[in-house]
Amino acid sequence: MKKIAVITGASSGIGMEFAKQVSQKYTFDEIWIIARREDRLRSLAENFKDLRPIAMDVCGKSGVETFKNFLEEEDRKLRAVESGIEIALLINNAGFGTYGPFAETSVNRQMEMIDLNCTSVTGICGVALPYMNKGSVIINTASLAAFLPLGNFAVYAASKSYVLSFTLALAAELKDRGIKVSALCPGSVSSEFANVASNGARREVKGGFPPQKVVAQCLRRAYSGKKISLYRPKWRFSAFMSRFVGRYFGARFTYKYHKRPRTPDTDLQKRAEL
Repeated sequence: MKKIAVITGASSGIGMEFAKQVSQKYTFDEIWIIARREDRLRSLAENFKDLRPIAMDVCGKSGVETFKNFLEEEDRKLRAVESGIEIALLINNAGFGTYGPFAETSVNRQMEMIDLNCTSVTGICGVALPYMNKGSVIINTASLAAFLPLGNFAVYAASKSYVLSFTLALAAELKDRGIKVSALCPGSVSSEFANVASNGARREVKGGFPPQKVVAQCLRRAYSGKKISLYRPKWRFSAFMSRFVGRYFGARFTYKYHKRPRTPDTDLQKRAEL
């Protein structure tokens, strides 16, 4: 049986760092690195062993169906010569956010975020589980934003709250099967996140922390059966203190005092011109 690691959102940031460290520190027959940007995946695969670049859009129901069909085809081909595939590690890292008040951001963009951050994570876990055995590990990338509703970050925080809740429930359900499930909940990490979230208004994450130690700790904790990874002490403190902050108060406070820059969405600009 061929042992596979699957990493989505592997073309940049945390996903790319996962790909590098899994390749360097763990042993798999293949490591599938999945993202839309094939050129970046191929460039990464040239420098690390066992990486197999797979250009694929996993967003929403259609993306999950594409991934499911790919899995079935790979398993069918392998069963012709041996006993199929086993997904020994699944890292659901694909996702994005948007800065700004809900009323000032594109509704279509917000729905796309839910499709990728929630629907894809759920669906990929579901279609991967039949290929997982005792000892397999699932890591879902949530966020420090998962612990409290946030103004100017409303849909993103809500989507990551879903990821955290889903991950913990899945960990409880799969415990008896010997499958470990863990949520990565990073705060600000150096990546392309801010450029995407701000629609180009902010190029870098403000105060972004390098992803290397964040990813290394997450992998260690996931394999040791820990359910949540929060690398920095300030992140753990923020997550802990969120228990004592009223949910509405947290949303109102961040809306008033945690403004983030954002280039207006094209569809909102057109609407204002009508």
